[in-house]
Amino acid sequence: MRKHPIASVEERAGSRGGIWRFASPPEFFRLCGMLAPWFAGGGLVLGIAGLYGAFFVAPPDFRQGEVYRIIYIHVPAAWMSMIIYLAMAFWGVVGLVLNTRVSFVLAHALAPTGALWCFVALWSGALWGKPTWGTYWAWDARMTSQLLLLFLYLGYMALVRAIDEPRRADRAGALVAIVGAVNVPIIYFSVQWWNTLHQGASVSLTKAPAMATVMVVILLVMTLAVWFYSIAVALWRARALLLQRERGSVWAQEAARRSLFKTPMRSTTRE
Repeated sequence: MRKHPIASVEERAGSRGGIWRFASPPEFFRLCGMLAPWFAGGGLVLGIAGLYGAFFVAPPDFRQGEVYRIIYIHVPAAWMSMIIYLAMAFWGVVGLVLNTRVSFVLAHALAPTGALWCFVALWSGALWGKPTWGTYWAWDARMTSQLLLLFLYLGYMALVRAIDEPRRADRAGALVAIVGAVNVPIIYFSVQWWNTLHQGASVSLTKAPAMATVMVVILLVMTLAVWFYSIAVALWRARALLLQRERGSVWAQEAARRSLFKTPMRSTTRE
């Protein structure tokens, strides 16, 4: 009897050495379990250090005074919301090209965290805008395109949950992520393309930062904390999604039992 092409692709990936074996759901499940606690711990340490630096080490801004400190939440959240959406689009492309379940699972796992950071960026930006611009919201190009990104996240999650058949949901979600990725460069370059209220980039790869060095260092620490947190949560969510999808397989049932009794899962690629 001819095997399903998806299963054969993933079994061949699991039988290979190196990084390819993690295309196999049980191997990727085990990898997520190994990496997530390290990223969570790193994110906690970096977050505590970053928040301490933001409130007790960084000096006041010479123009905005103390209110500028919200930048240490707003900027990492805005960066992460864009990066995660691009990552979703990337994994969507990989899933469509290689036809691997793990790629689509990663995209699904990233979406709620990306939506969270997008909301935090909009919320913190509104709080920052009131004392600096005199209003919580203006239909500025940067703010409007960021709001559109939140709708793209919500639309992606609603779509994949509305389709009962997982493979169809995967493909539909991947297409939404890929098409919606066009909005990310619009967000980033909106302050250059249009006359907006929103200030330009405080940190850039092409020019010297517009902030004091200590401010930049603390901002980068907070950004790393957001990165580590996002990776940890996405990996844990990916494990849960894999167990849900593969609940009829031997390896998933074994993994669920071992998780209940806190025993390590043995390495396997053939179950």
